[in-house]
Formats: sequence, C-alpha cells, structure tokens
Amino acid sequence: MTRRVLVLGGTAQARELAERLARDGGYEVVSSLAGRVGEPRLPPGRVRTGGFGGAEGLAAYLAAERIDALVDATHPFAERITGNAVRAAAGTRVPLLVLRRPGWTQGPGDRWHWADDLPQAAAMLPGLGRRAFLTTGRGGLAAFADLDLFFLVRTVDPPHPPLPRHHRLLPARGPFTAEGERALLRRHRIDVLVTKDSGGGATEPKLTAAREVGLPVVVVRRPPPPRGVPLTPDPASALAWLRRAAPPDPHG
Repeated sequence: MTRRVLVLGGTAQARELAERLARDGGYEVVSSLAGRVGEPRLPPGRVRTGGFGGAEGLAAYLAAERIDALVDATHPFAERITGNAVRAAAGTRVPLLVLRRPGWTQGPGDRWHWADDLPQAAAMLPGLGRRAFLTTGRGGLAAFADLDLFFLVRTVDPPHPPLPRHHRLLPARGPFTAEGERALLRRHRIDVLVTKDSGGGATEPKLTAAREVGLPVVVVRRPPPPRGVPLTPDPASALAWLRRAAPPDPHG
C-alpha cells in the first residue's frame, strides 16, 4: 500500500526528503509551502501553497487527504507552524516527525553574542557597532526600526515595513561563499553581523567571513523543539523514521 506523507517544507532539507521519498518508492509525498517566498525551488511530487487555517485546518486536511505521516521540515524559527503541526497530529493521531538541521557551533576566534529574540539583538547593537549586516530574514525588522545605525538588509524577497531608518536592501538567495561574504563586509564597511541560529551550510560562510575579519556577531537563539515529538537532524534519518512509523506494503 502506498503511504501518503505530508511534508511541511520550504527548506533545502524538505526538498531533499521529498526527493528521497520519490526515489524510495512506496510513498506519495505532498509538499506544503507557506507561499511567502517568490519563485521557490519546488520539490518533486505534489505541491500545495498557502496556509491551512491553523491547527484545526491542518487537522482537517490530514483527515480529508488520508495522510499517513506528517513531517515538519520548516525553518527552525517557524514556531507557529510547528505548534499547529503538533496540535493537528495529536488530534488526528497522525505520526509526526520534526526535521531540523543542527544549529551552528561557535568555534575559536568567533565573537558571538547570544540573544533570545530580535528585540534583545537590537538592544545589543549600539554597543557593538555602527554598520550592521542584518541577515535575520524579512520578518521582524521592526525591532531595528528605531536604531540610529546603518543596516545592510539581505533578504530573499522584499521585506515589509517598518524598516530601519538608515538601510540598504540587498536581495539575494544563498548559497554564498566566504570570499564573497568577506568582499561584501569590506565594501559596505560592516562592523557587526546579526543573524539567527538557522544552521545549514548555504548561509554559514557569513560566519566564516566575520571570524576571519574579527567582527562581532549577534546570534538569535532558535526556539526549543516541541516536547514529546521525535526530532531528527537530516533527511536520511527522517526517511528511516518514516519506514518505521508508516511502512509501505512491499507488495502494494
């Protein structure tokens, strides 16, 4: 029997899992994208775009589409979506796995300053520099709007106001290189970097560049994973979990 898997995606790991499921056989994968990024890189299989209408809407979708397993492979900071997935899975008794790439690890030479959220990160900045490279995504920029600093704001898609008073927008999508990031820091005379602990290799070169030129980095901690829900760091182990939680019929 073919098993139907809903992957809450939008990340490189979600795409890789969909690719593995397509190759593996025995699974029909449906990837759900929030629709907040223009021209996303689409995974194989069915793709739906847009929200479900909260936990209740997601639960209704799971039941109507006869979903056998749910994988939350969204961004590590997508707390609301993860919370909805936990409640929907509990209400429908659909097995749920959270797929989260590991966060970054501070190493020798790194000058990291940890913040619990964006407002705390903004409060740290005046004591660290005057020209900030802001790479926290297009949401939550209002936290920096009242600071009298220069911000180079890099996002995939145009952000919504309010924006920092003094800023320059830099639309770009990774992966990036350490050489390119070093050149960017020099060109814009950046003296402090602000980022979320998103993890992953595509955007990690900015941390390497900051270390090499001696810049302080404000790192926003990621929210803790939900309690009582299996957590795995990579698509390979997610596929292994699916084979246990919703094994396909080898003769189906």
